[in-house]
Amino acid sequence: MRKVAPIDQRKADHIKINLEQDVRSALTSGLEKYHFIHEALPELDLNRLDTSLSLFGKKLHSPILISSMTGGTSAAETINLRLAEAAQECGIAMGVGSQRAAIEHPELAKTFQVRKVAPDILLFANLGTVQLNYGYGIDQCRKAVEMIQADALILHLNPLQEAVQDAGDTNWVGLAKKIEEVCKKLEMPVIAKEVGWGISERSAKLLADCGVSAIDVAGAGGTSWSQVEMHRAPDEFTRQLAATFVGWGIPTAESILNVKRVLPNMTVFASGGIKDGLDIAKCIALGATLGGMAGQFLKAASVSTEQAIEMMKLTKRQIEVTMFAAGVGTLEGLALSLSKG
Repeated sequence: MRKVAPIDQRKADHIKINLEQDVRSALTSGLEKYHFIHEALPELDLNRLDTSLSLFGKKLHSPILISSMTGGTSAAETINLRLAEAAQECGIAMGVGSQRAAIEHPELAKTFQVRKVAPDILLFANLGTVQLNYGYGIDQCRKAVEMIQADALILHLNPLQEAVQDAGDTNWVGLAKKIEEVCKKLEMPVIAKEVGWGISERSAKLLADCGVSAIDVAGAGGTSWSQVEMHRAPDEFTRQLAATFVGWGIPTAESILNVKRVLPNMTVFASGGIKDGLDIAKCIALGATLGGMAGQFLKAASVSTEQAIEMMKLTKRQIEVTMFAAGVGTLEGLALSLSKG
């Protein structure tokens, strides 16, 4: 029988591989196909543009999300605290990585607990949806939320990652009913999130029927977790299996449009291959409420809190300059200036 790496070792591997290896998808986000119409006379004051919004009862200074990344190791604890400090300073939203490790090993809970440095941020707890088929239920969902005093729960969807992972969890039968049960019983919003392969119209409708409050499309174009698993593979068979899917998925831009086409009122978060604030502005124009980045913030936070704050401030300014140069005074107005081709 193959020996499966402990969860904490897997988390450490994920951080190391993401920092040191090229794990990008062979696809692009699709955002490069869009551009804003430049206005030479914008009739705006750059320093008075307002990028703030309210979501799930919290005020955000900018539509930026630190996408769920990590937790479960001492290195991850440091990174999460730095990210949270920076998020508090910049007034943006943050998700933590999967908390399964801390549910099963309570001593690891502190690696996810960031409220002490970020009392005001919009904070998302995180569990793998498939765990609902492996003994998890509403109690574990509540525990994940209470562990970090979260404002909402992300249930992440990663079927392809599990399929190419050594000893992955591959029974996905009947999960929609279990997501629906969590949505009904949990006292706060539930967010369905892909991890890098996007959302189809069919999946979007199914998730809406389950009662989720938001969908993070996490489309193809950024980190490919099949590539991450390729670098972790214990043997050549598993390595080749994972490598097959480097070009798999629905690009981010297409995923946003898929959801908004069938669910025009659904709250959408966009992530997957987003490079900067200009890309976030494109996502907002396509119908997203927040744009999420992971790798850039991970690299910055691995250096210092100050570096993470700088990256977040730069991202916010990029959104503002996009609005200014497009002659758009509000986030909602971005859609009017977006052009394809």
